[in-house]
Amino acid sequence: MRDTSRDVVPLRTAVRVWALVGLQSFGGPAGQIAVMQRTLVDERRWISRGRFLHALNFCTLLPGPEATQLAVYVGWLLNGFVGGLVAGVLFVLPGVVAMFVLTAIYVAFGTTTAVAAVFAGIAPAVLAIVAQAVVRLGRRALNRPPLVAIAVVAFISLAVFAVPFPLVVLGAGVVGWLLGRWRPGSMTPDTADETGPTPLIADDALHHERPTIRRTGLVLLVGLVTWWLPVAVVVALTGRDSTLSTQGLFFSGAAVVTFGGAYAVLAYVAQRAVETYGWLAPGEMVRGLGLAETTPGPLIMVLQFVGFLGAYRNPGSLDPWVAGTIGALLTTWVTFVPAFLLVFLGAPYVERLRHNRTVADALAGVTAAVVGVIANLAVYFATHTLFDDLHRLSWGLVQPEVADPTTLRPLAVVIGLVAAVMLFKLRWSVLRTLGVCALLGIAAALVGLPLT
Repeated sequence: MRDTSRDVVPLRTAVRVWALVGLQSFGGPAGQIAVMQRTLVDERRWISRGRFLHALNFCTLLPGPEATQLAVYVGWLLNGFVGGLVAGVLFVLPGVVAMFVLTAIYVAFGTTTAVAAVFAGIAPAVLAIVAQAVVRLGRRALNRPPLVAIAVVAFISLAVFAVPFPLVVLGAGVVGWLLGRWRPGSMTPDTADETGPTPLIADDALHHERPTIRRTGLVLLVGLVTWWLPVAVVVALTGRDSTLSTQGLFFSGAAVVTFGGAYAVLAYVAQRAVETYGWLAPGEMVRGLGLAETTPGPLIMVLQFVGFLGAYRNPGSLDPWVAGTIGALLTTWVTFVPAFLLVFLGAPYVERLRHNRTVADALAGVTAAVVGVIANLAVYFATHTLFDDLHRLSWGLVQPEVADPTTLRPLAVVIGLVAAVMLFKLRWSVLRTLGVCALLGIAAALVGLPLT
Protein backbone atom coordinates (compact mmCIF):
# COMPACT_ATOMS: atom_id res chain seq x y z
CA MET A 1 0.00 0.00 0.00
CA ARG A 2 1.12 3.55 -0.66
CA ASP A 3 2.40 5.61 2.27
CA THR A 4 0.83 9.03 1.61
CA SER A 5 3.30 10.66 4.01
CA ARG A 6 5.92 9.99 1.36
CA ASP A 7 4.21 12.21 -1.22
CA VAL A 8 6.53 15.18 -1.66
CA VAL A 9 3.95 16.78 -3.97
CA PRO A 10 0.23 15.91 -4.11
CA LEU A 11 -0.20 12.79 -6.23
CA ARG A 12 -3.12 14.32 -8.15
CA THR A 13 -0.92 17.26 -9.15
CA ALA A 14 1.90 14.93 -10.12
CA VAL A 15 -0.46 12.91 -12.35
CA ARG A 16 -1.48 16.04 -14.26
CA VAL A 17 2.11 17.19 -14.70
CA TRP A 18 3.36 13.77 -15.87
CA ALA A 19 0.47 13.52 -18.34
CA LEU A 20 1.52 16.86 -19.84
CA VAL A 21 5.18 15.80 -19.91
CA GLY A 22 4.23 12.61 -21.76
CA LEU A 23 2.21 14.48 -24.37
CA GLN A 24 4.99 17.03 -24.98
CA SER A 25 7.92 14.61 -25.12
CA PHE A 26 8.86 14.73 -28.79
CA GLY A 27 12.34 14.66 -30.29
CA GLY A 28 13.94 11.50 -28.96
CA PRO A 29 15.79 11.12 -25.64
CA ALA A 30 17.51 14.51 -25.85
CA GLY A 31 14.21 16.32 -26.43
CA GLN A 32 12.36 14.31 -23.78
CA ILE A 33 15.01 14.92 -21.14
CA ALA A 34 14.90 18.63 -22.01
CA VAL A 35 11.11 18.66 -21.51
CA MET A 36 11.44 17.00 -18.10
CA GLN A 37 14.19 19.37 -17.02
CA ARG A 38 12.24 22.43 -18.14
CA THR A 39 9.03 21.26 -16.46
CA LEU A 40 10.33 19.73 -13.23
CA VAL A 41 13.52 21.74 -12.59
CA ASP A 42 12.93 25.15 -14.16
CA GLU A 43 9.15 25.66 -13.99
CA ARG A 44 7.80 23.53 -11.13
CA ARG A 45 11.11 23.59 -9.20
CA TRP A 46 10.31 20.25 -7.62
CA ILE A 47 13.87 18.95 -7.91
CA SER A 48 17.30 20.56 -8.13
CA ARG A 49 19.33 20.43 -11.32
CA GLY A 50 22.14 18.56 -9.59
CA ARG A 51 19.75 15.88 -8.32
CA PHE A 52 18.15 15.65 -11.76
CA LEU A 53 21.54 15.12 -13.43
CA HIS A 54 22.52 12.53 -10.83
CA ALA A 55 19.38 10.55 -11.69
CA LEU A 56 20.08 10.99 -15.42
CA ASN A 57 23.61 9.65 -15.12
CA PHE A 58 22.38 6.54 -13.33
CA CYS A 59 19.66 5.95 -15.92
CA THR A 60 22.20 6.35 -18.72
CA LEU A 61 24.20 3.57 -17.12
CA LEU A 62 21.23 1.19 -17.16
CA PRO A 63 20.29 -0.89 -20.20
CA GLY A 64 17.16 0.28 -21.95
CA PRO A 65 15.44 3.66 -22.57
CA GLU A 66 17.08 6.24 -20.32
CA ALA A 67 14.34 8.89 -20.72
CA THR A 68 11.66 6.48 -19.49
CA GLN A 69 13.87 5.36 -16.62
CA LEU A 70 14.53 8.98 -15.70
CA ALA A 71 10.79 9.64 -15.54
CA VAL A 72 10.31 6.60 -13.28
CA TYR A 73 13.22 7.67 -11.05
CA VAL A 74 12.01 11.26 -10.61
CA GLY A 75 8.44 10.05 -10.07
CA TRP A 76 9.77 7.76 -7.32
CA LEU A 77 11.64 10.66 -5.71
CA LEU A 78 8.45 12.73 -5.62
CA ASN A 79 5.78 10.15 -4.76
CA GLY A 80 7.43 6.85 -3.97
CA PHE A 81 6.59 3.58 -5.73
CA VAL A 82 3.18 4.72 -6.99
CA GLY A 83 4.72 7.94 -8.25
CA GLY A 84 7.30 6.01 -10.25
CA LEU A 85 4.61 3.83 -11.81
CA VAL A 86 2.43 6.83 -12.66
CA ALA A 87 5.30 8.81 -14.15
CA GLY A 88 6.56 5.92 -16.27
CA VAL A 89 3.16 4.82 -17.54
CA LEU A 90 2.01 8.34 -18.45
CA PHE A 91 5.35 8.98 -20.15
CA VAL A 92 4.97 5.85 -22.30
CA LEU A 93 1.21 5.59 -22.93
CA PRO A 94 0.71 8.39 -25.50
CA GLY A 95 3.48 6.95 -27.66
CA VAL A 96 2.10 3.40 -27.40
CA VAL A 97 -1.29 4.47 -28.73
CA ALA A 98 0.06 6.79 -31.41
CA MET A 99 2.69 4.34 -32.65
CA PHE A 100 0.17 1.50 -32.89
CA VAL A 101 -2.16 3.61 -35.04
CA LEU A 102 0.67 4.80 -37.31
CA THR A 103 2.06 1.28 -37.70
CA ALA A 104 -1.37 -0.04 -38.68
CA ILE A 105 -1.65 2.71 -41.30
CA TYR A 106 1.80 1.85 -42.59
CA VAL A 107 0.98 -1.86 -42.89
CA ALA A 108 -2.34 -1.16 -44.62
CA PHE A 109 -1.18 1.59 -46.99
CA GLY A 110 2.64 1.53 -46.90
CA THR A 111 2.98 0.48 -50.53
CA THR A 112 0.95 3.37 -51.93
CA THR A 113 2.73 6.27 -53.61
CA ALA A 114 1.43 8.82 -51.08
CA VAL A 115 2.71 6.92 -48.05
CA ALA A 116 6.00 6.09 -49.80
CA ALA A 117 6.43 9.79 -50.57
CA VAL A 118 5.89 10.74 -46.93
CA PHE A 119 8.51 8.27 -45.76
CA ALA A 120 10.90 9.39 -48.52
CA GLY A 121 10.87 12.78 -46.80
CA ILE A 122 10.91 11.53 -43.22
CA ALA A 123 13.84 9.10 -43.50
CA PRO A 124 16.52 11.71 -44.41
CA ALA A 125 15.14 14.05 -41.74
CA VAL A 126 15.74 11.37 -39.14
CA LEU A 127 19.46 11.50 -39.95
CA ALA A 128 19.54 15.20 -39.06
CA ILE A 129 17.61 14.46 -35.85
CA VAL A 130 20.11 11.81 -34.81
CA ALA A 131 22.98 14.18 -35.63
CA GLN A 132 21.35 16.80 -33.42
CA ALA A 133 21.15 14.26 -30.61
CA VAL A 134 24.90 13.63 -30.95
CA VAL A 135 25.62 17.35 -30.72
CA ARG A 136 23.30 17.97 -27.77
CA LEU A 137 24.56 15.09 -25.74
CA GLY A 138 28.16 15.82 -26.70
CA ARG A 139 27.97 19.39 -25.44
CA ARG A 140 26.76 18.18 -22.04
CA ALA A 141 28.86 15.05 -21.70
CA LEU A 142 32.18 15.83 -23.41
CA ASN A 143 33.38 18.75 -21.31
CA ARG A 144 36.80 17.26 -20.57
CA PRO A 145 39.48 15.90 -22.99
CA PRO A 146 39.41 12.35 -21.50
CA LEU A 147 35.66 12.22 -22.14
CA VAL A 148 36.15 13.20 -25.79
CA ALA A 149 38.70 10.42 -26.13
CA ILE A 150 36.31 7.87 -24.61
CA ALA A 151 33.57 8.90 -27.06
CA VAL A 152 35.91 8.56 -30.05
CA VAL A 153 37.17 5.15 -28.93
CA ALA A 154 33.59 3.97 -28.36
CA PHE A 155 32.59 5.03 -31.88
CA ILE A 156 35.59 3.31 -33.49
CA SER A 157 35.02 0.16 -31.42
CA LEU A 158 31.44 -0.09 -32.62
CA ALA A 159 31.73 1.13 -36.22
CA VAL A 160 35.04 -0.47 -37.18
CA PHE A 161 35.60 -3.43 -34.89
CA ALA A 162 31.96 -4.32 -34.07
CA VAL A 163 32.68 -4.65 -30.34
CA PRO A 164 29.49 -5.62 -28.42
CA PHE A 165 27.62 -2.71 -26.81
CA PRO A 166 27.84 -4.04 -23.23
CA LEU A 167 31.62 -4.34 -23.47
CA VAL A 168 31.98 -0.80 -24.82
CA VAL A 169 29.86 0.71 -22.06
CA LEU A 170 31.45 -1.41 -19.32
CA GLY A 171 34.91 -0.50 -20.56
CA ALA A 172 34.00 3.20 -20.57
CA GLY A 173 32.82 2.96 -16.98
CA VAL A 174 36.02 1.24 -15.90
CA VAL A 175 38.17 3.82 -17.73
CA GLY A 176 36.22 6.65 -16.10
CA TRP A 177 36.75 5.10 -12.68
CA LEU A 178 40.48 4.58 -13.27
CA LEU A 179 41.06 8.10 -14.60
CA GLY A 180 39.12 9.53 -11.69
CA ARG A 181 41.40 7.72 -9.25
CA TRP A 182 44.55 8.66 -11.15
CA ARG A 183 43.65 12.34 -11.62
CA PRO A 184 40.81 13.35 -9.29
CA GLY A 185 38.43 15.82 -10.91
CA SER A 186 39.53 14.96 -14.46
CA MET A 187 36.25 13.21 -15.35
CA THR A 188 33.48 15.26 -13.76
CA PRO A 189 32.68 18.98 -13.73
CA ASP A 190 32.73 21.07 -10.60
CA THR A 191 29.52 21.24 -8.62
CA ALA A 192 29.22 24.85 -9.68
CA ASP A 193 28.38 23.63 -13.16
CA GLU A 194 25.21 22.03 -11.82
CA THR A 195 23.63 25.22 -10.54
CA GLY A 196 20.07 25.99 -11.52
CA PRO A 197 16.82 27.41 -10.18
CA THR A 198 16.52 27.06 -6.42
CA PRO A 199 14.17 24.11 -5.83
CA LEU A 200 11.06 24.56 -3.71
CA ILE A 201 11.70 21.10 -2.24
CA ALA A 202 14.98 20.39 -0.48
CA ASP A 203 16.98 17.39 -1.64
CA ASP A 204 16.70 15.73 1.75
CA ALA A 205 12.90 15.99 1.63
CA LEU A 206 12.60 13.84 -1.50
CA HIS A 207 11.44 10.25 -1.17
CA HIS A 208 14.02 7.71 -0.10
CA GLU A 209 14.01 4.14 1.15
CA ARG A 210 16.52 2.10 3.04
CA PRO A 211 17.93 -0.56 0.64
CA THR A 212 17.26 -3.82 2.47
CA ILE A 213 17.52 -7.44 1.32
CA ARG A 214 13.80 -7.92 1.98
CA ARG A 215 12.80 -4.96 -0.17
CA THR A 216 15.18 -5.95 -2.97
CA GLY A 217 13.88 -9.53 -2.99
CA LEU A 218 10.24 -8.44 -3.05
CA VAL A 219 10.77 -5.95 -5.88
CA LEU A 220 12.75 -8.52 -7.85
CA LEU A 221 10.12 -11.26 -7.40
CA VAL A 222 7.15 -9.09 -8.37
CA GLY A 223 9.05 -7.51 -11.25
CA LEU A 224 10.22 -10.80 -12.77
CA VAL A 225 6.74 -12.38 -12.55
CA THR A 226 5.18 -9.29 -14.15
CA TRP A 227 7.80 -9.29 -16.89
CA TRP A 228 7.86 -12.98 -17.84
CA LEU A 229 4.27 -14.13 -17.31
CA PRO A 230 2.98 -12.77 -20.67
CA VAL A 231 6.01 -14.29 -22.44
CA ALA A 232 5.32 -17.68 -20.87
CA VAL A 233 1.67 -17.54 -21.95
CA VAL A 234 2.65 -16.72 -25.55
CA VAL A 235 5.20 -19.54 -25.66
CA ALA A 236 2.65 -22.01 -24.24
CA LEU A 237 -0.05 -21.03 -26.75
CA THR A 238 1.99 -20.53 -29.93
CA GLY A 239 5.00 -22.81 -29.44
CA ARG A 240 8.65 -22.19 -28.69
CA ASP A 241 9.59 -21.65 -32.35
CA SER A 242 6.84 -19.17 -33.27
CA THR A 243 7.71 -15.62 -34.27
CA LEU A 244 5.80 -14.25 -31.27
CA SER A 245 7.78 -16.45 -28.87
CA THR A 246 11.03 -15.43 -30.55
CA GLN A 247 10.07 -11.77 -30.22
CA GLY A 248 9.20 -12.13 -26.56
CA LEU A 249 12.53 -13.77 -25.79
CA PHE A 250 14.61 -11.55 -28.08
CA PHE A 251 13.23 -8.22 -26.87
CA SER A 252 13.42 -9.40 -23.27
CA GLY A 253 17.10 -10.08 -23.82
CA ALA A 254 17.58 -6.77 -25.62
CA ALA A 255 16.10 -4.95 -22.65
CA VAL A 256 18.94 -6.06 -20.39
CA VAL A 257 21.96 -6.05 -22.71
CA THR A 258 21.53 -2.85 -24.74
CA PHE A 259 23.32 -0.22 -22.68
CA GLY A 260 23.46 3.41 -23.73
CA GLY A 261 19.77 4.32 -24.02
CA ALA A 262 17.28 4.27 -26.85
CA TYR A 263 19.75 4.87 -29.68
CA ALA A 264 21.94 1.97 -28.57
CA VAL A 265 18.87 -0.27 -28.43
CA LEU A 266 17.86 0.77 -31.93
CA ALA A 267 21.26 0.02 -33.42
CA TYR A 268 21.34 -3.41 -31.78
CA VAL A 269 17.75 -4.30 -32.74
CA ALA A 270 18.15 -2.98 -36.28
CA GLN A 271 21.02 -5.34 -36.91
CA ARG A 272 19.35 -8.42 -35.42
CA ALA A 273 15.83 -7.77 -36.74
CA VAL A 274 17.11 -7.17 -40.27
CA GLU A 275 20.06 -9.51 -40.67
CA THR A 276 19.24 -12.36 -38.28
CA TYR A 277 15.45 -12.68 -38.23
CA GLY A 278 14.46 -10.93 -41.47
CA TRP A 279 11.47 -9.22 -39.88
CA LEU A 280 12.06 -6.00 -41.85
CA ALA A 281 14.60 -4.22 -44.03
CA PRO A 282 17.08 -1.49 -42.98
CA GLY A 283 15.01 1.00 -44.94
CA GLU A 284 11.97 0.05 -42.88
CA MET A 285 13.92 0.55 -39.65
CA VAL A 286 14.59 4.13 -40.71
CA ARG A 287 10.91 4.58 -41.56
CA GLY A 288 9.90 3.17 -38.20
CA LEU A 289 12.29 5.57 -36.48
CA GLY A 290 10.69 8.41 -38.41
CA LEU A 291 7.28 7.31 -37.16
CA ALA A 292 8.56 7.18 -33.59
CA GLU A 293 9.96 10.70 -33.96
CA THR A 294 6.47 11.99 -34.86
CA THR A 295 4.89 10.57 -31.69
CA PRO A 296 5.22 11.71 -28.08
CA GLY A 297 7.03 9.52 -25.60
CA PRO A 298 10.12 7.33 -25.86
CA LEU A 299 11.92 6.97 -29.18
CA ILE A 300 12.35 3.28 -28.36
CA MET A 301 8.67 2.91 -29.26
CA VAL A 302 9.98 2.03 -32.71
CA LEU A 303 10.41 -1.48 -31.30
CA GLN A 304 6.62 -1.76 -31.31
CA PHE A 305 6.80 -1.11 -35.04
CA VAL A 306 9.37 -3.93 -35.40
CA GLY A 307 7.28 -6.31 -33.31
CA PHE A 308 4.11 -5.60 -35.29
CA LEU A 309 5.74 -6.06 -38.70
CA GLY A 310 7.63 -9.19 -37.71
CA ALA A 311 4.54 -10.92 -36.34
CA TYR A 312 2.25 -9.64 -39.11
CA ARG A 313 4.51 -11.13 -41.79
CA ASN A 314 5.01 -14.39 -39.91
CA PRO A 315 1.63 -14.97 -38.20
CA GLY A 316 1.68 -18.76 -38.05
CA SER A 317 -1.88 -20.01 -37.50
CA LEU A 318 -3.14 -16.59 -36.39
CA ASP A 319 -4.75 -13.86 -38.45
CA PRO A 320 -1.95 -11.46 -39.50
CA TRP A 321 -3.60 -8.48 -37.82
CA VAL A 322 -4.12 -10.41 -34.60
CA ALA A 323 -0.52 -11.63 -34.67
CA GLY A 324 0.73 -8.12 -35.39
CA THR A 325 -1.27 -6.67 -32.51
CA ILE A 326 0.01 -9.29 -30.08
CA GLY A 327 3.56 -8.79 -31.35
CA ALA A 328 3.34 -5.02 -30.85
CA LEU A 329 1.91 -5.28 -27.33
CA LEU A 330 4.27 -8.05 -26.24
CA THR A 331 7.29 -6.17 -27.56
CA THR A 332 6.20 -3.03 -25.73
CA TRP A 333 5.62 -4.94 -22.50
CA VAL A 334 9.00 -6.72 -22.37
CA THR A 335 10.80 -3.53 -23.38
CA PHE A 336 9.44 -1.29 -20.63
CA VAL A 337 8.77 -3.56 -17.65
CA PRO A 338 12.53 -4.22 -17.17
CA ALA A 339 13.10 -0.44 -17.25
CA PHE A 340 10.71 0.00 -14.31
CA LEU A 341 12.22 -2.96 -12.48
CA LEU A 342 15.81 -1.76 -12.77
CA VAL A 343 14.96 1.71 -11.45
CA PHE A 344 12.95 0.42 -8.49
CA LEU A 345 15.75 -2.00 -7.66
CA GLY A 346 18.62 0.45 -7.96
CA ALA A 347 17.23 3.83 -6.88
CA PRO A 348 17.60 3.34 -3.08
CA TYR A 349 21.23 2.25 -3.52
CA VAL A 350 22.04 5.09 -5.93
CA GLU A 351 20.58 7.63 -3.53
CA ARG A 352 23.06 6.47 -0.89
CA LEU A 353 25.89 7.03 -3.38
CA ARG A 354 24.94 10.56 -4.41
CA HIS A 355 28.10 12.10 -2.98
CA ASN A 356 30.45 9.30 -4.03
CA ARG A 357 32.96 10.79 -6.47
CA THR A 358 34.13 7.38 -7.68
CA VAL A 359 30.64 6.50 -8.89
CA ALA A 360 30.32 9.91 -10.57
CA ASP A 361 33.58 9.32 -12.49
CA ALA A 362 32.37 5.93 -13.78
CA LEU A 363 29.01 7.41 -14.81
CA ALA A 364 30.76 10.23 -16.67
CA GLY A 365 32.73 7.66 -18.67
CA VAL A 366 29.56 5.79 -19.57
CA THR A 367 27.80 8.97 -20.66
CA ALA A 368 30.77 9.83 -22.91
CA ALA A 369 30.60 6.40 -24.54
CA VAL A 370 26.92 6.95 -25.29
CA VAL A 371 27.88 9.83 -27.59
CA GLY A 372 29.93 7.37 -29.63
CA VAL A 373 27.02 4.92 -29.65
CA ILE A 374 24.67 7.51 -31.10
CA ALA A 375 27.23 8.54 -33.71
CA ASN A 376 27.53 4.90 -34.77
CA LEU A 377 23.76 4.71 -35.20
CA ALA A 378 23.85 7.81 -37.39
CA VAL A 379 26.42 6.17 -39.68
CA TYR A 380 24.34 2.96 -39.90
CA PHE A 381 21.19 4.80 -40.92
CA ALA A 382 23.01 7.18 -43.25
CA THR A 383 24.51 4.40 -45.35
CA HIS A 384 21.07 2.89 -45.99
CA THR A 385 19.31 6.19 -46.59
CA LEU A 386 21.69 8.39 -48.57
CA PHE A 387 23.32 5.84 -50.89
CA ASP A 388 21.16 4.67 -53.74
CA ASP A 389 22.03 1.02 -54.23
CA LEU A 390 22.43 0.32 -50.53
CA HIS A 391 18.90 1.67 -50.07
CA ARG A 392 17.54 -0.34 -53.00
CA LEU A 393 19.46 -3.41 -51.84
CA SER A 394 17.65 -3.19 -48.51
CA TRP A 395 14.38 -3.58 -50.38
CA GLY A 396 15.55 -6.29 -52.77
CA LEU A 397 15.38 -3.94 -55.76
CA VAL A 398 18.93 -4.68 -56.90
CA GLN A 399 21.16 -7.74 -56.71
CA PRO A 400 24.25 -7.57 -54.43
CA GLU A 401 26.64 -8.42 -57.26
CA VAL A 402 25.60 -5.37 -59.30
CA ALA A 403 25.05 -2.90 -56.44
CA ASP A 404 27.14 0.28 -56.42
CA PRO A 405 27.47 1.43 -52.78
CA THR A 406 28.94 4.83 -53.75
CA THR A 407 25.96 6.31 -55.63
CA LEU A 408 24.19 9.00 -53.63
CA ARG A 409 20.40 9.49 -53.64
CA PRO A 410 19.97 13.19 -54.58
CA LEU A 411 16.49 13.54 -53.10
CA ALA A 412 17.57 12.07 -49.75
CA VAL A 413 20.68 14.28 -49.64
CA VAL A 414 18.70 17.46 -50.37
CA ILE A 415 15.98 16.71 -47.81
CA GLY A 416 18.59 15.74 -45.24
CA LEU A 417 20.39 19.05 -45.72
CA VAL A 418 17.12 20.98 -45.48
CA ALA A 419 16.29 19.17 -42.24
CA ALA A 420 19.74 19.99 -40.86
CA VAL A 421 19.25 23.70 -41.62
CA MET A 422 15.83 23.70 -39.94
CA LEU A 423 17.11 21.95 -36.82
CA PHE A 424 20.55 23.54 -36.38
CA LYS A 425 20.18 26.97 -37.97
CA LEU A 426 16.50 27.84 -37.63
CA ARG A 427 16.10 25.82 -34.41
CA TRP A 428 12.75 24.38 -35.47
CA SER A 429 11.11 21.67 -33.42
CA VAL A 430 11.47 18.02 -34.44
CA LEU A 431 7.77 17.66 -35.24
CA ARG A 432 7.72 20.79 -37.43
CA THR A 433 10.87 19.63 -39.25
CA LEU A 434 9.42 16.19 -39.93
CA GLY A 435 6.20 17.76 -41.22
CA VAL A 436 8.02 19.96 -43.72
CA CYS A 437 10.24 17.09 -44.88
CA ALA A 438 7.21 14.86 -45.36
CA LEU A 439 5.68 17.58 -47.56
CA LEU A 440 8.93 17.73 -49.55
CA GLY A 441 8.67 13.99 -50.14
CA ILE A 442 5.10 14.38 -51.39
CA ALA A 443 6.15 17.26 -53.66
CA ALA A 444 8.94 15.11 -55.10
CA ALA A 445 6.44 12.36 -55.89
CA LEU A 446 4.09 14.83 -57.59
CA VAL A 447 6.83 16.04 -59.96
CA GLY A 448 7.86 12.46 -60.75
CA LEU A 449 11.16 12.16 -58.89
CA PRO A 450 12.13 8.56 -57.96
CA LEU A 451 11.42 7.71 -54.31
CA THR A 452 13.45 4.47 -54.05
